[in-house]
Amino acid sequence: MQTNFTPVQLADAGVQEADSILRKCVHCGFCLSTCPTYALLGDERDSPRGRIYLMKDMLESGEVRDTAVRHIDRCLSCLACTTSCPSGVDYMHLVDSARARIEGEYTRPLSDRLFRALLAVLLPRPWLFRLSLIAAIPGRWVAWALPARLRRLVATAPRGGIPAPSPIHAPQVFAAHGPRRKRVALVQGCVQQVLGGRISEATVRVMRGRGCEVVVSEGAGCCGALPHHLGRLDEAKAFAKRNIAAWIREDTERGLDAIVLNASGCGTTLRDYGHMFADDPEWRDRAARVAALARDVSEVLTDLGGSTGADLLGAPSIAYHDSCSLRHGQGITRQPRDLLAKAGFVVAEVGEGHMCCGAAGTYNVLQPEIADQLGARKAANLAQTGAGAMACANLGCMLHLARFTDLPMVHTVELLDWAAGGPRPEPMARGPVANQ
Repeated sequence: MQTNFTPVQLADAGVQEADSILRKCVHCGFCLSTCPTYALLGDERDSPRGRIYLMKDMLESGEVRDTAVRHIDRCLSCLACTTSCPSGVDYMHLVDSARARIEGEYTRPLSDRLFRALLAVLLPRPWLFRLSLIAAIPGRWVAWALPARLRRLVATAPRGGIPAPSPIHAPQVFAAHGPRRKRVALVQGCVQQVLGGRISEATVRVMRGRGCEVVVSEGAGCCGALPHHLGRLDEAKAFAKRNIAAWIREDTERGLDAIVLNASGCGTTLRDYGHMFADDPEWRDRAARVAALARDVSEVLTDLGGSTGADLLGAPSIAYHDSCSLRHGQGITRQPRDLLAKAGFVVAEVGEGHMCCGAAGTYNVLQPEIADQLGARKAANLAQTGAGAMACANLGCMLHLARFTDLPMVHTVELLDWAAGGPRPEPMARGPVANQ
């Protein structure tokens, strides 16, 4: 793609990077066939190629136009386009920089600004998110009187009650069972601390059983993905710095073999810390070290080898759902399937496995119409497998899809824990249906 930046514009490191990315696009159109929003809407501006043109215009002209904001907002950042692109266009960093520019230079309607700010404050802070969910339970009685977006947010509160806080999230060290083979830090996440503590508990049990000493580090928390995807780069960096400081301290004092993730959205962000701080000499080397240590739990378990297979009475066949952040963001597809198969499960493939389910972080509350269409489409594909349960690597997918199907939703590591003698997974409670 030809670009027309001025020498003054190219003096900016961000514009230089964007120019390099844009020039790799050859207009081939391979990305159109894998883009969820283009598949639904049929508008080229809602395809990666169309958005690239809009971002190019925004950067060259210096103007952030309404049209560009509308279509960039509709992007899920699922990165299916990156997987299918033969030219290696770095769409992720291009759209991230565009969102940061929109956040800094574009004036959204007041209601939109307030709602996005609310999400950026609530979701990365587990204690505050828990309080908001508690408040949302009685709020359902008056939900009809709330604005549509707040009504949607209230509806996300679990119908079966909010899980009690898990002791697993307090800073501590869990000794390996038997000889220690690895020492790893566990990433706790933010939303998952409130709604998916059982996933971290299963992770610790499985890792200990495979000979890992597991550390929950003091000071580590939200990875920064949620504010980052909202274009709030400074806030994302603040969260990232706290994590980097915590894990570098742990690595320096006692050593780490890996930083283990069981939330794939966090994984994509942690592995990008090196890029996030590439222009910051104070944090660059430490950020790169953390990014190099970040590993999905399925990768670490695969490296450790062995099998957790057991006789699982009544074990269902499993439809494995590829979360976009694991499949496209990190390129991990084989390891979870292989681990489940070795553990004794029959793994069924889901049609349109490359297609996003619509969860996409905060996307399902910011773009609910598109998110619900994608959720219903994914649920239909799940039903076609005939499987008895769905496994994936991301709590957000589980929460979103539970609104469209009765199929039990469980995390891959919970199944591996069960196969190793842990408790039978408790499926994600069915949420409110899409039209509530």
